[in-house]
Amino acid sequence: MKKILSVLTVSAMAVSMLAACGNSGSTATTTKAAEDAKETTAAADKAMAETKAAVEAMSGDFSDKKVGICIYQFSDNFMSLFHNELVSYLVSKGFKEENIKVVDGANDQATQTNQIQNFITDKVDVLIVNPVNSSSAATITDMVQSAGIPLVYINREPSKDEEKRWEDNKWNVCYVGCDARQSGTFQGEIIRDIGMDKLDMNGNGKVDYIMIKGDPENIDAQYRTEYSVKALQDKGMEVNKLDEQVGNWDQAQAQSLVANALAKNGKDIEVVFCNNDAMALGALQAIQAAGRTVGKDIYLVGVDALSEACQNVLAGTQTGTVFNDFLTQSHSAGDAAINYLAGKENEHYIKCDYVKVTAENAKDILALLK
Repeated sequence: MKKILSVLTVSAMAVSMLAACGNSGSTATTTKAAEDAKETTAAADKAMAETKAAVEAMSGDFSDKKVGICIYQFSDNFMSLFHNELVSYLVSKGFKEENIKVVDGANDQATQTNQIQNFITDKVDVLIVNPVNSSSAATITDMVQSAGIPLVYINREPSKDEEKRWEDNKWNVCYVGCDARQSGTFQGEIIRDIGMDKLDMNGNGKVDYIMIKGDPENIDAQYRTEYSVKALQDKGMEVNKLDEQVGNWDQAQAQSLVANALAKNGKDIEVVFCNNDAMALGALQAIQAAGRTVGKDIYLVGVDALSEACQNVLAGTQTGTVFNDFLTQSHSAGDAAINYLAGKENEHYIKCDYVKVTAENAKDILALLK
């Protein structure tokens, strides 16, 4: 940024110097010299205006910039935390809150696509999109790029092929988020660290578990499902999947699914993996209703580190969770949008890290959420 400013300033100074020299020469060339001086002075004024505009653009004055934010579903607790923090962060950086519009996709891709089209018609300066379906990213990207609007994807990662398209075409498109494989691995490590002597309550030499998944099309759900179990297997633990159901990130659905699984499999269920904390909260309701006790005869893990989940970890009614760091992610998404508006580039993949949450650090994570 300093380099660009320096170049513009030097250019303006050089043109000004030419203008100052324009009146020298013989009487015969006075008229031509005056005309040249007039043209050069105009060029100097233009250069100085461009320099001023560049300085203003880099100063963080985004009060007139319009931001469109598409969230896949407002009822998702994590995404509510995310978009509220994102709006607050943008306002702190000089955007006017009335110029930041956040819309609810209601977990329907057709609805969200229409919202994106409306933002394009409204000529927003930048779009931040949490897609309903990651598989729709190519369509969204083409639509937004055709309108010449920078695009920042959040939370739900498009495919690697789609990200490569951004790079190959040098588009102002990026993804900000965590690698869901890490979150799944952390879930598995939390269970693994309990030890086989405590996990294998039925004595069959295996970790008997059920898996409650989020949206099956979502890459985060896929990776968390795979890597949570893989973390156990990588340490030589034998696993036994008793049930796997789709809870669609929803607490009520998870409660019903876990209740059914407990009724069917009885005390053979030793671990309940949930792809997010909302479903873990529902699972806990079912576990308690069935007369089971987390930490004594069953273990339960989720992802997101919602406040209630962290409190449950401290109370011992949830074994652990994984902090899906919405603070870092939302701020990074805001910074990426600002970079595009300032004429700067971003990496096409901006990675943030998850944090493993157990009774040892749940209090610290709770403090961050306040």
